[in-house]
Amino acid sequence: MSSPGRDLEFMEMAYSLAEKARGRTSPNPCVGAVVVKAGKVIGWGYHQEAGKPHAEIIALERAGLRARGATLYLTLEPCVHWGRTPPCVDRLLQSGLKRVVVSAYDPNPLVNRKGVARLRQAGIEVETGLLDHLNLKLNESYIKYISQRVPFVTLKAALSLDGKMAAASGDSRWISSPESRYFVQNLRAEHDAILVGINTILRDDPELTLRLEETSGKKWHRLILDTFLRFPPEARLLRNIRAGLVIIFTGTGVPEDRASSLRQKGAEIIRVPASGGQVDLKAVLEELGRREISSVLVEGGAGVLTSFIQQKLADKVYFFLSPRFIGGEKSPTPFEGRGAETVADALELKKVRHFAIRNDIIVEGYV
Repeated sequence: MSSPGRDLEFMEMAYSLAEKARGRTSPNPCVGAVVVKAGKVIGWGYHQEAGKPHAEIIALERAGLRARGATLYLTLEPCVHWGRTPPCVDRLLQSGLKRVVVSAYDPNPLVNRKGVARLRQAGIEVETGLLDHLNLKLNESYIKYISQRVPFVTLKAALSLDGKMAAASGDSRWISSPESRYFVQNLRAEHDAILVGINTILRDDPELTLRLEETSGKKWHRLILDTFLRFPPEARLLRNIRAGLVIIFTGTGVPEDRASSLRQKGAEIIRVPASGGQVDLKAVLEELGRREISSVLVEGGAGVLTSFIQQKLADKVYFFLSPRFIGGEKSPTPFEGRGAETVADALELKKVRHFAIRNDIIVEGYV
């Protein structure tokens, strides 16, 4: 049996492998695997994207016949069902492994604890729980999606020190530093989709693209909330459909001719219930879940961010605080509306951490 110290070392290695595919495996989880025999790594692998072999299969293929009598370190419980690939647990049982160290159980009801049970029934020594807190962070989007069938929602906003997202004129370029904006590109790469409201399109005419070289080939969705379908046909979003599917959520009463003209330019129009001038956000998230979109980065504007917060539909936030004062009673903030009656009623973030990028302070927290 391996020492606890070596177990920790090899599981950390498995997690470092799993991290390589962050943002690319949706709707599957990120998983890493390491096969060890006589204290030496003889196989390793990570799940690269949905439809490709799972981490443990790649690691066992590398190990070959040497896997007999070895130990497998796996960040997530092996699957026991047919999906895009065959059940992994069958391959593990055929490999002659002596011991399997599983970091976390799979929250998927089709798998949960069944993979570990199958291994134990076959006489393989199984240990669970090592570094399982790392899986909670790495696969937070997968965990929510597979258990609730709606995407994990992250809110992002760049703010001045007095909490403004833009000047009273609507100008917001650029509140945060170039280095912070590069970090945002990495945030986008970790999600399946980006979401903004129609006012952001009308004001800024953004492309909402992925600009990092390593994201080439990633399936990307650009989502717009547009209750009355005011989306301009000449918007830059529609000039390069290959940069990511454009999906516009609009109300049920919008004239078909307006929707048809946008469809001809490559946009997809989805009608959902609307009231008070706003589309039903729960209906939007449910539709995204049906499309296997497991994570969404919401970048504004103020009204959209406020709606997600008020309706308790957000899971996480990133606020980029720039050392500027903008001021102005009409300058937008990320949380408007009526607000809390008292400070005691205010929303307080959990698991908060903060770090600096150049002169900006980034606050990350969970709702």
